Amino acid sequence: MMKATLILANGSVFSGTSIGGTSERICEMVFNTSMTGYQEILTDPSYAGQGVVMSYPLIGNYGVNHEDNESSRPWVEAFVVRHLSPRGSNFRCEGTLNDYLKEHDITGIQDVDTRALTKILRSQGSMNGLLTCAEHFNVAEVLDRLQKYQVTGTVERVTRKEPEVFPAQGEERFHVAMLDYGVKQNMINCLVRRGCKVTALPASTPAEQILSGGYDGVMLSNGPGDPAENTQIIAELKKLYDSTIPLFGVCLGHQLLALATGARTGRLDYGHRGGNHPVRDIEKNKVFITSQNHGYMVLADSVDPDVAEISHYNVNDKTVEGLRYKRPNCFTTQFHPEANAGPKDTEYLFNRFIDSMGGAR
Repeated sequence: MMKATLILANGSVFSGTSIGGTSERICEMVFNTSMTGYQEILTDPSYAGQGVVMSYPLIGNYGVNHEDNESSRPWVEAFVVRHLSPRGSNFRCEGTLNDYLKEHDITGIQDVDTRALTKILRSQGSMNGLLTCAEHFNVAEVLDRLQKYQVTGTVERVTRKEPEVFPAQGEERFHVAMLDYGVKQNMINCLVRRGCKVTALPASTPAEQILSGGYDGVMLSNGPGDPAENTQIIAELKKLYDSTIPLFGVCLGHQLLALATGARTGRLDYGHRGGNHPVRDIEKNKVFITSQNHGYMVLADSVDPDVAEISHYNVNDKTVEGLRYKRPNCFTTQFHPEANAGPKDTEYLFNRFIDSMGGAR
């Protein structure tokens, strides 16, 4: 079996066994605490430019299949696990995770102490790393390369280049424009199941084109990278906000609309990535378990109370998890209500979006 080595920007070196592809990878290393859903994580465009450390020790035990992909291809640069199951046991299994990683040239490593690695990323923050299968390398040279590496331009990289239409299931009730900043397929599916025809649009689509397109509402999708670098997208969102069309933003879409309305965003030390994050819905006075994947947040003290109010907050660290805008039919969430493999506790937010479009019509 081939040796693989992970070198972090703080100088830590982890040796293990190669899995998947063998190409050298430099990326931002982050950790995810999910026990399941590794295929959805690999194909989530929000991970573009990142390597993922799975903190749960056994990964790949139910294999992979074509139905669970969240996009047309994987976006994760590198994959780190404690133990990769050599086979998948599931009635839907179509192949092993290792073969899937090889097919898509995703460089991976197993036999790594992922608990120790996760503790480093949690205490010192997400940092760049290099994963290599080379027998010999210069650590000082690697550290210099890691210091210079930056994840940029990711939304442009992952967004659709042309519009794509998804018909409603059953009777068509509404037509939704989905601004694709790196949208997960299940977000589209949640609307389609509720009788919405969805047109997924490139991230750079002008507001004027959307407002003249006959849509009943607009969803602002999840996506990768630093929200503040998307200045042109933010300018177009300001125009959408100044209209009357219903808006619902998730994750990156939540952050971008906040920036468009005068709030600020900041970087979390190690991000929220996993399927077990508790979030309180202030209006319902209930805590919901949510799926999350983000490294940035909307800064609570930057939200103008005349523009929006905080609707959800994270129970663990009290960061902003949702905004309800004073402008009618407009709300956003930091977490993922469309979560696959779960939890699905907050899918009620799609019903709220449907209701907002009905009110507008």
